[in-house]
Amino acid sequence: MGNGDTRVRGLAARAGGWSARHRWAAVGIWVLFVVLAMGLGSAAGRVDVDDSDQLKGETHTAARIIDDAGIKEPAGETVLIQSKDGALKATDAEFRATVADVVKAVGATGKVTGVTSPYDTRTISKDGRSALVQFDMRGDADTAADRVEPVLKAVDGVQKEHGSLRIEEIGGASMQKQYKDAFGDDFQKAEYSAVPVALGILLIAFGALVAALLPVALAITAIMATMGLMGIVSHLQPMSDTANSVMLLVGMAVGVDYCLFYLRREREERDAGRDAGTALRIAAATSGRAIIVSGVTVCVAMAGMLFTGLATFEAMGLASLMVVAVAMVGSVTVLPALLSLLGERVEKGRIPFLRRRRTGGSSESRFWTAVLRGVLARPVVSVVVAVGALLAVAAPALGMKTSQLTLDQEFGDSLPIVQTYNRLNDAFPGGSEPAEVVVKAKDINAPEVRRALADFKERAVASGASQGPVDIKLHDAQNVALVSVPLVGGSDMDKANKSLEKLRDEVRPATLGKVDGVQAPITGNVAGNHDFNDQLMGSVAPVFAFVIVFAFLLMLLSFRSLTVAITSILLNLLSVGAAYGILVAVFQHGWGASLVGAEGVGAVVTWLPLFLFVILFGLSMDYHVFVVSRIREARMRGRSTRDAIQHGVVTTAGVVTSAAVIMVAVFAIFGTLSMQDMKQMGVGLATAVLIDATIIRGVLLPAVMALLGERNWYLPRWMHRLPDLTHDESPAAVAAPVRQEEEQLPV
Repeated sequence: MGNGDTRVRGLAARAGGWSARHRWAAVGIWVLFVVLAMGLGSAAGRVDVDDSDQLKGETHTAARIIDDAGIKEPAGETVLIQSKDGALKATDAEFRATVADVVKAVGATGKVTGVTSPYDTRTISKDGRSALVQFDMRGDADTAADRVEPVLKAVDGVQKEHGSLRIEEIGGASMQKQYKDAFGDDFQKAEYSAVPVALGILLIAFGALVAALLPVALAITAIMATMGLMGIVSHLQPMSDTANSVMLLVGMAVGVDYCLFYLRREREERDAGRDAGTALRIAAATSGRAIIVSGVTVCVAMAGMLFTGLATFEAMGLASLMVVAVAMVGSVTVLPALLSLLGERVEKGRIPFLRRRRTGGSSESRFWTAVLRGVLARPVVSVVVAVGALLAVAAPALGMKTSQLTLDQEFGDSLPIVQTYNRLNDAFPGGSEPAEVVVKAKDINAPEVRRALADFKERAVASGASQGPVDIKLHDAQNVALVSVPLVGGSDMDKANKSLEKLRDEVRPATLGKVDGVQAPITGNVAGNHDFNDQLMGSVAPVFAFVIVFAFLLMLLSFRSLTVAITSILLNLLSVGAAYGILVAVFQHGWGASLVGAEGVGAVVTWLPLFLFVILFGLSMDYHVFVVSRIREARMRGRSTRDAIQHGVVTTAGVVTSAAVIMVAVFAIFGTLSMQDMKQMGVGLATAVLIDATIIRGVLLPAVMALLGERNWYLPRWMHRLPDLTHDESPAAVAAPVRQEEEQLPV
């Protein structure tokens, strides 16, 4: 049967061959899978991460005590009444009248409960120029933002009547409402804009509408299927909105990339004169195999997040892992079926002025051919310059400072509520984010417990951890007391953390800790951030070790080369280090920060370094596996190592560039968001992919491989018994006569 007889071994080749022969069945199975996943996921519903399961340690214990007791903490709100020019004090008649008006106005809305006057609760600042009216929103705290509007209007009404005083409301409900009003659609718009951006770049890359739509369509269906699977899996591992967004980001990136790799190889083979069947078979055996190796490596990297013990990271890791696996399976099954069905119709919808090289044309990039000529002529110089440049870029990472961003760091001064937050913290340090001690006893009203609570309240202020007032709420029926402690330091996280440590290490052991049977975990925003940081830092080493070791093993088995496995890990680490350095330079030191709207941040958000390592280590393997696979393929066909490097890099440069441009563009969209943590994530991912696709794959990889020569393929004799996961495309498949008519792939 001529070239139709040629067989290649490997899972990707077999999957592609079956799909091309049973194309309608393959497409039907894929559509059925997507529909079933979405339907079952919708029917099952999604379980989101509960606050009590977010962290381990004291924060988790406190949340569990409150949940077990059935205590529903309402959304607390505060109205700051403050003299604008400092002339009025809380003892003045006008100030008192304003307080009375605020109490009356918010109470009249019917949306609040427990309204307290600062004259009763002693919430008056030391200088006497600020006071707090406090109350709780009625109903569920999670939906309080939907009901706070009338209260905000009532406070605004009082403000209009008292121009000499500043009257502003802040709290969980009002903050959530302002965020939603200001940025509610921000993230969603970024997600939606990723699709047209990717499609536009693919139109330029392929010059045909149908060819450009295929990768986007498969990425979208993979994302849809994964959303359904997330609903099912969430009953075992709760999910979150953050996991959903990360899944979409990763799914769009890898889904488009995998299809791009496959489609470009198939078109390249057809341009070289192969018949349809042979071109598709070669694409399946080569690009298809590279997709599987890359996909499995990315999945392993994403699985590293499961070792953090943090519910949010576990949700992100599992969601990302699933979408990569689904996109990988779709790329090696339904894509060959669609290409077999479409045939030459994949060229439909040609874009004017975007002509591509046809049969007999070279697929090699002229730009990268010129670059490679210089790199391979002076590999030592290329390595020294590239490594030196990347190490210089990575150098700022040595002084990396990580921190949970405060409200003003996260949003700047663009929101009025941020200014209120700062004024409140200046007048009442720690008042906006107090620590909460959850005291559980057999009998909360027992004399020794009541004495311990009183001692704790007194020592909290005497120790310097708090300036007061310390508020105690008893829940007699549940034998629980909730102690609110404003921390000295306020929005200054370093100082607030020191105050928290005093409470935990000094005040609590000397008071509540002396009563048998009493639990007193300390929670709150500052405590939650502290516990999160501790747990995250403790998980860094296990996650790094897991990802690096398994990525090394996968590369070793996939290429059967100890040298390739080692260089792959080192190059990826260099790429990640450079990304860290850029993050620190921009967001911590402020170099060029104004270009991305990040002035005054001064730190990298705590969760980002570990997240970036996992994501980048996985995504970097996309390009690395694709390029090295092409180099190895050329080497196996008899080319010298230097020629194989030249051929592999320049023939993959176009597809790698297109894939990188899509990734950079999608990630850069998230760098335009208003929230600084999303901005840092977008900038970090975009710059890392750009570095990886240019300096690493275009300069450093070929230079290193050129220096190593035949040692690139070194495998110790004792490792020859390892499983062989390489593909072995027969040279006959390349040299076989070309048939002019299209054919289906043989069994």
